[in-house]
Amino acid sequence: MIAVLTGGMLLDGYILGVIGPVTAVMKAEMGMTTVDMGLIASAALFGILIGSPLGGWAGDKFGRKPLFMIDMGLFVLASAMQFFIDSVTMLFAVRLLMGVAIGAEYSVGWPLMSEFAPARLRGRLMGVTILAWYGGFMIGYTVGYLLNLPEPMPWRIIIGTSTFISVILFFVRIGLPESPRWLWSKGRKDEARVIARKYLESAEEMADIESAEVRQGRFADLFSVKYWRMTAFVSWFWFCNVLPYFAIATFADSVLEQYGLNGGLAGGVGLSMVAVAGVAVTVALIDKAGRRLFTVPPQWITTVVFLVIGLWSGAPSAVVLGLFLIFSFLNAMNGTLTSIYPGEVFPTEVRGVGTGFAAAVSRVGAGLGTFLLPIGVEKFGVSTTMLVAAAVVFSGALVSQLWAPETKGKSLSETAAGFSH
Repeated sequence: MIAVLTGGMLLDGYILGVIGPVTAVMKAEMGMTTVDMGLIASAALFGILIGSPLGGWAGDKFGRKPLFMIDMGLFVLASAMQFFIDSVTMLFAVRLLMGVAIGAEYSVGWPLMSEFAPARLRGRLMGVTILAWYGGFMIGYTVGYLLNLPEPMPWRIIIGTSTFISVILFFVRIGLPESPRWLWSKGRKDEARVIARKYLESAEEMADIESAEVRQGRFADLFSVKYWRMTAFVSWFWFCNVLPYFAIATFADSVLEQYGLNGGLAGGVGLSMVAVAGVAVTVALIDKAGRRLFTVPPQWITTVVFLVIGLWSGAPSAVVLGLFLIFSFLNAMNGTLTSIYPGEVFPTEVRGVGTGFAAAVSRVGAGLGTFLLPIGVEKFGVSTTMLVAAAVVFSGALVSQLWAPETKGKSLSETAAGFSH
């Protein structure tokens, strides 16, 4: 299950990373404008905006397992269509469809992982999926870069390489069990007990499942008096984490060149390598040090980093590079919690749709960042763009300071029952 879930996240990172190195070739061949480039780069992100809430709703209603197969089947189909793209419109539509599939993956995969993971390991297991995402982005960027040199391979084949990964993932998902917590929430108690005895670590986890109420969740529950704060926190925290990362990572070459730094493979992959290190540190310590330590302080420090980059227009290239690397490390550390909090703070009956809604909000941020960064740099300059990023991260830090809960070592019934730190 861990391999399958991390594989889905790796695939998401891959499709976003592989397109970066071939954007110039695509632009020249298809006569794309700057606006076209922004739309294509952010198409998968807007697809996630659609697929996450729909997949979460369907996962809560019909089960985690069927949606887990359907979303990957849809991705295989959409990915294969990349080999036959003949227009900007078709490219946008295909990438959008791939995003819909990945969005469903978010809202089904993470709840499924959280519902099987023991409390003592849940942070690490959920965090590994983010490690896979960054690894996928790095692998995708590397593959795109290498296949584009020295004799460029057709860009349709380069971006279509995601098809091979998705086909493998589709077949290895056959035979996965349904979530016992979801079965229990639907009143299918005997089935839940059979799966729990086979897969859960201890009798205490089964007892925690049996203590839960059998009730049907509704989308409106996310905004009820009991749950609105957790919905607001998870959504905005996630939004503010991914907006600057997607913008800078997708256009790493152009951003670094604005400061006189070489881009290329080192620029695109270098930031992701540092990010992988940040996630690895967080995964190693999250179940010992707690959630808030990796949620709140990194956002405040990142705010300062962007302020320095934006205000110090004559900063030496080495200083700017160092600040970008610090941002990448802290943003990844903080971003690891985007895979952990949704699966913990929402109750079983709305865990899918809650995760899906938060993912959708975050992808608005990611899509806006990817779409607006090249336009912002072109119209207002990179310094002003960095100050805008600082304001976004500041708002996320403030919300997290006030509302981020500490869920370390708690059962899912405990983490969803209250919301305070």
